[in-house]
Amino acid sequence: MSDTTSPLETGKKQCSIWVALIPLIVMGLLLGIGYGVYQIRPQVLLVAAAFITGGLGFLLKFSWQDMEQGIVAGISKAMPAILIMLCVGILIGSWIASGTIPMVIYYGLKMISPQFFLVTACFVCSLTSIATGTSWGTIGTLGVAFIGIAMGLGIPLGPAAGAIVSGAYFGDKMSPFSDVTNLAPVAAGSNLFDHIKHMLWSATPAWLIGLLVYFLVGLRFKASQVESESMTLITETLKQNFNFNLLLFLPMAVVFYFAATKKPTIPGMLISSFIAAILAVIFQGASVTEIASAINTGYVASTGVEQVDQLISRGGMMSMMETQLVAFTAFSFGGIMQATGMLAVLLDRVMKFADKVWSIVLTTIASSVVTALVTGSSYLSMIIPAELLAPVYKKQNLAAKNLSRIVEEAGAIIVPLIPWSMAGVYITGTIGVPTFSYLPWAIMNYVSVIILAIFGFSGFTMAPRIREDETQIGS
Repeated sequence: MSDTTSPLETGKKQCSIWVALIPLIVMGLLLGIGYGVYQIRPQVLLVAAAFITGGLGFLLKFSWQDMEQGIVAGISKAMPAILIMLCVGILIGSWIASGTIPMVIYYGLKMISPQFFLVTACFVCSLTSIATGTSWGTIGTLGVAFIGIAMGLGIPLGPAAGAIVSGAYFGDKMSPFSDVTNLAPVAAGSNLFDHIKHMLWSATPAWLIGLLVYFLVGLRFKASQVESESMTLITETLKQNFNFNLLLFLPMAVVFYFAATKKPTIPGMLISSFIAAILAVIFQGASVTEIASAINTGYVASTGVEQVDQLISRGGMMSMMETQLVAFTAFSFGGIMQATGMLAVLLDRVMKFADKVWSIVLTTIASSVVTALVTGSSYLSMIIPAELLAPVYKKQNLAAKNLSRIVEEAGAIIVPLIPWSMAGVYITGTIGVPTFSYLPWAIMNYVSVIILAIFGFSGFTMAPRIREDETQIGS
């Protein structure tokens, strides 16, 4: 999101590559030890990294005004996407209050087929994650229920967990409500809906390959009648607490219409939320105060069933604050790197290798995977490579949506396959299946990376840059 040369470098001596590497080494140590071992929040560690980088900037004879300008410039470029993230929080809260998201989950669960358990588990988890925008929420609720069914049917837990994880993360990255999916275009400087549509080229084939494998493997399992108390409890609770009607699909139709016609994103989201608020009053009997609370701090379910409450208690503008703090602190670090010329030195070395499309793609994949392995963080495995490589894509006339696609699929989606990551620990602790048991079966997560590498070598779907401001829809 920065230019390859800094306007603040004028008249100042360029630092060496070894000096320029110090901030990255420091940040890697802080995140690897602080986040990976002690689980300190990443925004705190990024502030520390920015502070140390700023101290190095002073030693290089840069003033605070120079570095402050770099911070402000970095954050200002991300503001349009950050505003979209706020609107996503509003959208989730209003859609749950209206009954739109609960209705999608309800009918998704009704699609369960005992004969095709793995395919169904993957498909329903995908649908639920798209509707809720949370892979963790899907795994922590429906995933637990599906694992219980698998145990009852005698289905191996490795394939069952892999199908759940693949479905949950596919839906997460295809959902405009996902914090990860919103953060990737913020980091790369692309547009949310362009980013999602561009991921379809790699994510959909990977997801379909996974479904095919699940179908073929599932043929070995003896079909039997699935009777799951957990599933019945979830569907019946949703039905009892929400009034379903076809009109509840209207808020979704509005968002899809604005995306398909390439109209401004934020007005579309706000109109959809306004319609959802009206539907919440009509069909759910919600008060204005309850709707306002859902929009601000998120919808809070009180169905009396913990699984359901956990699944649909989410949304609101405040739910996006932590993600935005990570973005602000990461861009502050990047802004100082840019302003002091250290980023330009690193990019000069990167450009010597990443001078072809295939080498740029491989560099991006490698950077994202390494960052994921070091930090175990979905956020940082996208932000750090995107901030570093955005100028490379710009110089090579490649659209920013190429970069945002790669960092999400090679970074954030790989994180749950890492045993020491927060996602890996969460999944294992929640469904009771070790990471290495479900890893081979989480097919979508790693096949999409292989497809990206193939696209890099062939040039297929590597979109050219067509406008200066790529945060506008249709870029």
